[in-house]
This record gives sequence, structure tokens and C-alpha cells, in this order.
Amino acid sequence: MCVPGCLEVVERQLSRRKMISSLGLVAGATLAAPETTAHADQPRRVRPRAGITSFRRVLDLTHTYSEDFTHWRGGGSVVELKTMASTDGGDDWNVFEWRLDEHAGTHIDAPFHRNPAGLTVDQIPVEDLVLPLAVIDIQGRARDDNDAQVMIKDVVDWESRYGKLPNDCCVAMNSGWDRHVYSDKFINFDEDQVRHFPGFHVDTAEFLLEQRNVTAIAVDTASLDQGSTSDFPVHVAWLGANRWGLENVANLSSVPAWGATIVVGAPKIKGASGGPTRVMALA
Repeated sequence: MCVPGCLEVVERQLSRRKMISSLGLVAGATLAAPETTAHADQPRRVRPRAGITSFRRVLDLTHTYSEDFTHWRGGGSVVELKTMASTDGGDDWNVFEWRLDEHAGTHIDAPFHRNPAGLTVDQIPVEDLVLPLAVIDIQGRARDDNDAQVMIKDVVDWESRYGKLPNDCCVAMNSGWDRHVYSDKFINFDEDQVRHFPGFHVDTAEFLLEQRNVTAIAVDTASLDQGSTSDFPVHVAWLGANRWGLENVANLSSVPAWGATIVVGAPKIKGASGGPTRVMALA
């Protein structure tokens, strides 16, 4: 839903993209900007898929979703399982009806979450849910600064060690924040009810869109944006470009900085803006 002021924010983001593109921060031709107004029932793009490399481990990057999981609003999450049938009650089956929040626990943000012309979660091409995974570690800064962000320099430093980000990868922020998930520190409200936790800087999101061809970003916090934001510029830029993101990802410290493949079991619910998701890494 585009809240009041949303169109003005989009205009500012488009201007920012032009600025970052003109900086020429990295040598080489600038990639064409992704379409931001593609019709929602069309795939974002069609591309060949590289084969999955060999792996030894399957790592679970998913928090267990329950009413104890700290919600972005603060407090617990909405999870209700209504018993429809029960073997304890003499039935042959155990069956529950679920009531839960699309955007709580480990979950996917589909473009439609912030972009009314974007893909709903069921429309994300399945080949876009299995991707090379690049993990950028900012744990050191996050320990000293609750408002730490993934900066362009972090991407450039990562590439100096592992090579240029490949096309169609997922870039994940490892801030170590998942260790706080069941405490007040996870959302970290101050006395003015402002949140303080790490996220991507909007310039970095624009860089990944304009200077690289990244399919998804992921965070181990409750938002792609740093907690103190009031206008969610990363959501506006990233989802507005028909890209998707993952929030509340777990266990990124167990994943190598490069070489793993992320597998995202997004729910295929018609018209949904996201949903609780099982996320795995093959490493």
C-alpha cells in the first residue's frame, strides 16, 4: 500500500538512482536499470539458470515462527492454530486452520508489498528462488552501532576478496542480530519509540540495482531498512524495482561469505504480498 508521501519518496529514489549511476564508482559498463512498472502478471525476466554447485551441508536459515517471535511492532507475533480435527478428540487426523501475519518470522517481501505494480509472492519466478548467496558481515560495526548499515564500501571490500558479485545473486547482511530475536534488543525501541537495528543503506540498494544485477537482498533483522527509518527508502527502491527481499533470516554466521546457494521456499498464495518462508543454504 502506498501511504501518503509515497509518490514523493519514489521521485526522490529515482533522482538518487541517476546520481549513483553517474558516479561511476566501479569500472565497467553500467547495467541497464531494471523495469519498475512491469505488469504484475509478467515474470520479471527470463534467464538461463546455472547448475547448482556441489554441497555438503543443508543449513537452516529459518527461525521457528511462533507467538513468542518478536514482531516488528514489538511484542509477540500473530500465530493462531485453530483445531479442525484432532486425534486426541477421537478423529483420524490432526488438522489446523492457521491465522498468521504475512510479515512476521522469517519471511519474504514480494515486490507488491510496497509496489502496487509489482509481483505478488505467487508470481515470483521459481528460478529466482534458488540463487548464489553472498554474505556481507558487518557484525563488528553492529556490536558498536545499533544503527549500522551495509554501505557501498562493504560491497566493494567483499568483491576485493571474492570477486565481482555475479548476476542474479542474493546479497545477505550478517549483522549478528539474530541472536537477539527473543529479546527487546531485537526491535530495540528507545524512549521515543524509535527502533534501532541494522539494515541496508539506500545508496547500497541503488548500487546493487544500477551497478550490479542482484535479484534479492536478505537481512537478519526485522527490516531491509535500518530500524530508525520513517520513510523506508530501501523498501521503496528495492521492491519498486520488482526485486524481493528476506527479513528475519537466521544463522548467517554459519554460512560461508561466498560459495553457498540459497533456496527460498516462498509460499505460493495468490495475491499475497509475502509470507512466512523456509529458507535454506546449500554449502
